Amino acid sequence: MAVTSKTAYPVEKPDADWQKELTREQYMVLRKHATERAGTSPLDKEYGKGAYVCAGCGHPLFDSTTKFDSGTGWPSFWDPRDGAVGTTEDRSFFMRRIEVHCANCGGHLGHVFDDGPPPTGQRYCMNGVAMKFVKEG
Repeated sequence: MAVTSKTAYPVEKPDADWQKELTREQYMVLRKHATERAGTSPLDKEYGKGAYVCAGCGHPLFDSTTKFDSGTGWPSFWDPRDGAVGTTEDRSFFMRRIEVHCANCGGHLGHVFDDGPPPTGQRYCMNGVAMKFVKEG
């Protein structure tokens, strides 16, 4: 399923440009809403200080201080940066989930669930391939 939102994003590009700029896996996740296999992203075990940014546009999404080990095989966070992400209802695969996308380019990042740790109780379960880690300093 492609990004078909009627929302205008600060970064918008023709599909052909996204295909040229992203790896095949990044393109499939960010632009076509695919999901990477659990346990395949090195970002799942990354616990250095820094920020996680959108692999499509470089927009800062999560601080490392909000990352936790959910045991799911995907990088998980309990809170995004202010204004970094947006959400939409996802009714694919005969279920209702809340999809998380980059507020800057609309790229699909993953889903958010209400089974995370305090203080928010949320688990932002993200595709590692949709992000890049930028070390502090």
